[in-house]
Amino acid sequence: MPDYRRNRVPGGTYFFTVNLLERRRELLTSHVEELRNAVRGVRRRRPFHIDAWVVLPDHLHCIWTLPPQDADFSTRWKEIKVTFARSLPAGERLSPVRRVKGERGIWQRRFWEHTIRDDRDYARHMDYVHFNPVKHGHVACAADWPYSSFRRCVVAGIYPEDWGGGQTVEGGFGERSH
Repeated sequence: MPDYRRNRVPGGTYFFTVNLLERRRELLTSHVEELRNAVRGVRRRRPFHIDAWVVLPDHLHCIWTLPPQDADFSTRWKEIKVTFARSLPAGERLSPVRRVKGERGIWQRRFWEHTIRDDRDYARHMDYVHFNPVKHGHVACAADWPYSSFRRCVVAGIYPEDWGGGQTVEGGFGERSH
C-alpha cells in the first residue's frame, strides 16, 4: 500500500481538491446546503478560516488557514465527508470492500492537499479555485457561478467583478500533470 505523507504545518494555509467517488454525479451542487451545513458544523467544533471555496457538481476546491498550533486538516475533512454523506439518503452503488467496511459510496477516500508556500503560490491557487467553473465550462465568467467565494473576494477588493471571463489560469494545482 502506498505511504501517503502529508505536510503538516501548524497554522498553515492549504489548498485542497476533494472528489466524489462517481465523478459523473452532481451531488455537491444538488445538495449544496447539506454540504454547507456539514462544513459549518465542523468549523464550530474545529475552527478554520475559509480563504476560498468553489463547489462544482462532482468535486470541490478550497483554501483553508488553520489556527496556530493546529495542523489537523485530515480530521476536519473526515468529519465533513461523514456528515455530508449521512445527510443523504442511502442508495448509491457500493463495492464489496465499502460494504464490508460499512462505508458510503459518496466520496473518494483520499483528497489532494498542497501547502501554500508564499504570497505568489497563494494568489495562483486563489485564481485556480475561482476560475475552475469557467475551466470546466459551467459558466463564461467566474462571477456567474453561485457556489463560490468569488463574490466575497470581489467585495473585499481582491478581484474585479469581470475577472475570470475568457482568461486562462496557468498551473495544474490539485491535478496530476500528464
